[in-house]
Amino acid sequence: MSVKIAIIGAGIIGPRHAHSVVKNPSAELVGLVDPAPTGPATASELKTDYYPSIAALLASPNRPEAAIICTPNNTHVPVAKELLAGGIHILLEKPVSDTLETGRSLLEFAKAPEHAHLKILAGHHRRFNPYVRATKSILDAGSLGRLIAVNGLWTLYKPDSYFASPTEWHASRDRGGGVIPINLVHDIDLMHHLFGPIVRVQAERITPQRPKPHDADEGAALTLRFASDVVGTFLVCDATPSPHSFEVGTGENPMIVPTDNGSDFYRIFGSEASLSVPDLTRWSYDGKPEKSWSQPLTIDKIDLPDNVAPFDLQIAHFVDVVRGVAEPSCTGEEGLRALVVCEAIQKAMQTGQPVDIAVDPLA
Repeated sequence: MSVKIAIIGAGIIGPRHAHSVVKNPSAELVGLVDPAPTGPATASELKTDYYPSIAALLASPNRPEAAIICTPNNTHVPVAKELLAGGIHILLEKPVSDTLETGRSLLEFAKAPEHAHLKILAGHHRRFNPYVRATKSILDAGSLGRLIAVNGLWTLYKPDSYFASPTEWHASRDRGGGVIPINLVHDIDLMHHLFGPIVRVQAERITPQRPKPHDADEGAALTLRFASDVVGTFLVCDATPSPHSFEVGTGENPMIVPTDNGSDFYRIFGSEASLSVPDLTRWSYDGKPEKSWSQPLTIDKIDLPDNVAPFDLQIAHFVDVVRGVAEPSCTGEEGLRALVVCEAIQKAMQTGQPVDIAVDPLA
């Protein structure tokens, strides 16, 4: 039997999830919930039933087993709690919430005996990206030796339409907008996935480029320390024309035009070799008489394992999670961990001081 899945929210990301559900032979798209006037039309385009509310969805004869939450950040927790209370497994788009307080309240709610059998998969789909899977395999195999440092970039230009209705909340910090919680949270999760927990951050805010009433963060220069003793730097900015971002480098997002000229976004440094991503070029002194700057570097190009779409792999994994044959690859706690770091970055931007972070996100 197929796992019945509903989509909550018909903005930018909801239809992308819906298409992956439809493509999966083990899943069935049974409905779309969105109170916006465009909701019924979007449901019709997706060839699924429309519901104005979660209550209507749960009362329907074609009740889902699972749901994917794609609503604005500040609504994630109440929507998630309503679904869990209705006995529904959830895939919760990142970030898990817009505040740590509400995010922690969700995880406590999910641990209650009446909900503990339900699964939460945090929607950090980039863990399923082939470039990330290849990078993770390289690091886990010890190919770079002892990991020392990482340098990251997420720099591109968001157009005015990105901040227009129905997603005008993108421009509002109070409503969960800004490049830190919307975009950098992806990279923070990947940093955790690749190097372990971040335990200290420092940040210098980028001077705002957009006029009021836009008050959401536009970027920062960061330094990071990990519990593993890896150190890192990261530049994030959504107000500059640039090819250096995950989306441009991997071509993952169909809305963002990739480049043919190369655009790395991570550089990872180890004691035996370094690696650039996404071109997956490994630099070392392998085969040379000694490790020395007087020797020419050995350059190896590493192949991708495959080119399966990350959203498709995430849905396949979610189906397995709902069926009880797999544990979430990114738990609610891991999703909250990324949010903890994002909030620490915002605090560091405000105070100009380094911020220490507990390894336990619920601490």
